[in-house]
Amino acid sequence: METKEKLNAIKGGEFLVKDVEAKDIFTPEQWSEEQQMIAQMCKDFINNEVKQHFDEIDSQSNPTLVPSLMEKAGELGLLGLSVPEDLGGMGVDFKTSMLATEALGSGHSFSVAYAAHTGIGTLPLLYYGNAEQKAKYIPKLASGEWKAAYCLTEPSAGSDANSGKTKAELTEDGKHYIINGQKMWITNGGFADLFTVFAKIGDDEKLTAFLIEANSEGISLNPEEKKMGIKGSSTRQVFFNNVKVPVENMLYEREQGFKIAVNILNIGRIKLAGACIGGSKVAISDSVKYANEREQFTRPISKYGAIRHKLAQQATLIWTAEAATYRASQNIDDAIQALIDGGMDKEQATLKGIEEFAPECAILKVIGSEALDYVVDEGVQIHGGMGYSAETGIERAYRDSRINRIFEGTNEINRLLTVTMILKKAMKGQIDLMGPAMAIGKELMGIPDFGAPDTALFAAERKYITNFKKALLMVAGSAAQKVGEKLAKEQEIVMNCADIINYIYVAESALLRAEKVVAIKGEAAAQNELDMMRIYLYDAADLINKAGKDALFSFAEGDELKMMMMGLKRFTKHEPFNVKEARQRVALSLIEKNEYCF
Repeated sequence: METKEKLNAIKGGEFLVKDVEAKDIFTPEQWSEEQQMIAQMCKDFINNEVKQHFDEIDSQSNPTLVPSLMEKAGELGLLGLSVPEDLGGMGVDFKTSMLATEALGSGHSFSVAYAAHTGIGTLPLLYYGNAEQKAKYIPKLASGEWKAAYCLTEPSAGSDANSGKTKAELTEDGKHYIINGQKMWITNGGFADLFTVFAKIGDDEKLTAFLIEANSEGISLNPEEKKMGIKGSSTRQVFFNNVKVPVENMLYEREQGFKIAVNILNIGRIKLAGACIGGSKVAISDSVKYANEREQFTRPISKYGAIRHKLAQQATLIWTAEAATYRASQNIDDAIQALIDGGMDKEQATLKGIEEFAPECAILKVIGSEALDYVVDEGVQIHGGMGYSAETGIERAYRDSRINRIFEGTNEINRLLTVTMILKKAMKGQIDLMGPAMAIGKELMGIPDFGAPDTALFAAERKYITNFKKALLMVAGSAAQKVGEKLAKEQEIVMNCADIINYIYVAESALLRAEKVVAIKGEAAAQNELDMMRIYLYDAADLINKAGKDALFSFAEGDELKMMMMGLKRFTKHEPFNVKEARQRVALSLIEKNEYCF
């Protein structure tokens, strides 16, 4: 009970000012047997049903292939994991659905179709639909009989979704809305049976959402888009020409469409992080296998330090991103449960719980997609010339990865959102940033503590995390004070702060996970986990220092700048650490297991 209360007490974004204990977070080392079985079922589905069709899916020569695979996934229950049992689903908790998303994340274009259907295709209806709408459509979506797509983006409305021009007009008899407009980049557009479409009614300033069946008269599609990657994902423009939609197919309430879009995007962001982790694990395993097989100068290239450095860095980014993702997933689950215990229905509680941790969702979208990009980029490099050949899986992984930094809001938008959302929470009094920031100002004027270092296990790492947070509060607090209300327009400074926030969240998550692993299996058996955690903290110290300097040089000067630069140096100081040997140990474990093994 005490642990549960502590878990429920943490708020989204509050990690910046609140210490968290390892025992109070969830890590992947704690998956239950049932959860592991679900993950294995998902992996088996990719390996046994999808993998052999990768080339055919990418060629789009068989338009029924992906829909038929979706139906097979539906038969196994994979399309209804998040759907309540009374609507034909399995009703698993949030972090279990995250695990399934990770396990299915290596399916390339199929994974995109799956994620779009089960996420943005199904969830708006599940969370915002009325009882009649859900009863009519959700069982069909959960079984795979029907497929879903989400129509938000327009040629002139991307990141600024509310500027869309698609219109809805009520008929004179009040029984239908007439929809006119154009949507683009619609995933699953070519085979979807149900569209969630966002439009403005009359002169409304905000969007309203509608459920529109794809066979409605007046809907037409452009040919499939030709894309850099995810070539097998159906991506089409959808045109609505006087499409008649029954008034009962309005989703939720008038002018609440933007709210729906924002909340569903929060879910999509953290789910994307999970999928990227799954794809990363397969990509690094392919790289390890190739490095063990490929010989140069009479030795496997896995024996060379340059290759081992790449493998260890890939593993470190995967392991730390995974730690952060499931930490947040458990926080969301706990927030949902607390709301349910307080009397809220599950769908509303799920939305509110995820909304509470919207900053973490944005952080993880960036961290996960950029980790995958690094893993596949270095994977191509490890493969050398073969990595550029379409004969290898890493070539497809490299192409398919790039979209993830654009999906669910670009990484730039998500960086800006992270800072904006945390500042809004502070202004509402939900997080106390001002108190800790003022305390740091006093600390900078005082004499540094030169006392004897604490030699206890993890004492040094905990101090690094504490100091990283001080660096952020010093930089961001000073920026807010200096720039004031114009801070939102100073995007470079905001993104510097976002980068620091991201490094802090992942670094702390890695430390907490390492502590938990040591508690589970002992320090000696946790050498690799300790190494990856310490590698990340070592790198983060320099990265935070660089982002902090970039920000400070943008707005501070004179004695104030000198004082804050001294503070930044103090807060990002790292003791000597043989990072080469740590990476060698991590790489050797990968090489011996011939796959990602953490």
